[in-house]
Amino acid sequence: MPDPCPQCGATIPDKSEVCLECGEELHTTERAQGKVGALPRKTAGAVAYCTIVPAIIFLLLEPYKSDRFVRFHSLQCLGLWLSLFVAGFAMWIVGSVLGIIPMLAMLLLSTLIVLAAVVTWGLLIVKALLGESFKLPWIGELAER
Repeated sequence: MPDPCPQCGATIPDKSEVCLECGEELHTTERAQGKVGALPRKTAGAVAYCTIVPAIIFLLLEPYKSDRFVRFHSLQCLGLWLSLFVAGFAMWIVGSVLGIIPMLAMLLLSTLIVLAAVVTWGLLIVKALLGESFKLPWIGELAER
């Protein structure tokens, strides 16, 4: 059954990527399906975010390293961990070298970074379980390549 255009409400033919009435570009969400190795693709994508160990294992072992969905989530996980490491190291440098930032401000900033990381981590796991390839800014672009 054809879907209506979200912009103008016109009927859109199946497999169309553009509304014929208003020219609105349609973004269809591809969802992962099937199995890769012993795991469903969605589960393997979500497991990739459980520390860096599964992500590295998935990037080294067949058939996981050949699956685009699992490889994307594994690379994005490693990129997220790397960016968090760099942010922590930068905070340590600023706090120890300059010494001008009060301890309370550093504690507040680090708490906010950890909270943002946990929320992002949870979002990525949920999106992977839904079969979606949710891209983080910069990191997701690199992982997709």
